[in-house]
Amino acid sequence: MSGDLTRRRLLGAASSGLLMAKTAQPAGSEQPAISGGSPVRTVSFPGWPVIAENEERAWMKVLRGGKWNRLDGDSAREFEDTWARALGAKHCLATANGTSALIISLGALGIGPGDEVIVPPYTFVATVNAVLMHYAIPVFVDTDPDTLQIDARKIEAAITPRTRCILPVHLGGSPADMDAILEIGRKHKLPVIEDACQAHLAEWRHRKVSTLGALGCFSFQASKNLNSGEGGAILTNDSDLYRVCQSFHNNGRGDTGSGFGYVRNGANLRITEFQAVLLTEQFKRVEEQSRRREQNAAYLTAQLSEIPGIHPARMYPGATRNAYHLYMLRYQREGFANLPRSQFLKALEAEGIPCSSGYTPLNKEPFLKNTFDSRGYRAIYPAKQLDGWLERNQCPVNDQLCEEAVWFTQTMLLGPRSDMDQIAEAVRKIHRHAPALAKS
Repeated sequence: MSGDLTRRRLLGAASSGLLMAKTAQPAGSEQPAISGGSPVRTVSFPGWPVIAENEERAWMKVLRGGKWNRLDGDSAREFEDTWARALGAKHCLATANGTSALIISLGALGIGPGDEVIVPPYTFVATVNAVLMHYAIPVFVDTDPDTLQIDARKIEAAITPRTRCILPVHLGGSPADMDAILEIGRKHKLPVIEDACQAHLAEWRHRKVSTLGALGCFSFQASKNLNSGEGGAILTNDSDLYRVCQSFHNNGRGDTGSGFGYVRNGANLRITEFQAVLLTEQFKRVEEQSRRREQNAAYLTAQLSEIPGIHPARMYPGATRNAYHLYMLRYQREGFANLPRSQFLKALEAEGIPCSSGYTPLNKEPFLKNTFDSRGYRAIYPAKQLDGWLERNQCPVNDQLCEEAVWFTQTMLLGPRSDMDQIAEAVRKIHRHAPALAKS
């Protein structure tokens, strides 16, 4: 595909409103859009997913071939080979989604009733649901406010004789502190499962995340940087673990066949040929998209870092590549004349800049108490352990982060550099008018 055609498909056609951004407005006394002024941006950011002729051709080939199940077709194996090679892993197992990749990985390690798994409180619920599916107990370790990742300095204090696994998340595409986490795992003989569901092509010391621990998991859900609507994958260099994962995801069969011999418990968590062929085709533009996000994010960070009260998420020194599934920052209202974050977000939206407040404290979600009050958990665990869980799992730093976080999605980093100028100018504009907005 020519460069011009790729660019047109990336930014969208004029008829769909996805035009290159206009030049950012100069600083001045213009009123913020939320107060009746003109917005900084009046067109949409790039759409998602990006679709080209190669996806259509490949999809139709699978459709007409009639082999839609991975047990009969070749598309899943082709994608597994492609993704494993790209990440430098010995094995890749494609799965139905990222959640199932986590469930399979925990099952392969024998995680079950009575076990504890260390997790971050600032993550999507799937990380914790996978633990609960095995009737294990999630143990939350507080967040590093500078990086928004699990604070590896606090992991060791959370380890007990019941701890069986450490499950860090490379949140937003930025690698967690893997040097520290892997060292703790080695010291306490605990396997590490990397939740890399948001971290496609991210790197720690020039090694792709998902290949550092015992197992690594990806999601290919519709919002992800590599996506097929749904889908997931497990990466590992351990052939024995790979075979267990392969069996578990195929109803406990001993190989990839469709016979009626079983060697363990399992579930049907297989990817379809349609998902797999989309991933192979979408993969062809992932590197270029990733580079564009990195470049735009670096440019945006340089501008936002100059604005009082705005603190872009820092990366650890060992993080040599950030996937930027999310561009995350902390908003501190003191730098904006005490303007509440909710009002800041509304003002930013009014300027034509989509944004989000991010996650709420996962460790405080009511469903956890309901789960621990269930018949199954009460049958397995002592009442004292369950009743004392909330007190043990306080994460005050994360509580504060959840009051400060602001997100931009990965698609906002796929346009021209002028888009970054507009994001920064919108924030600066709100900053200039923050005293008046705080009083309104």
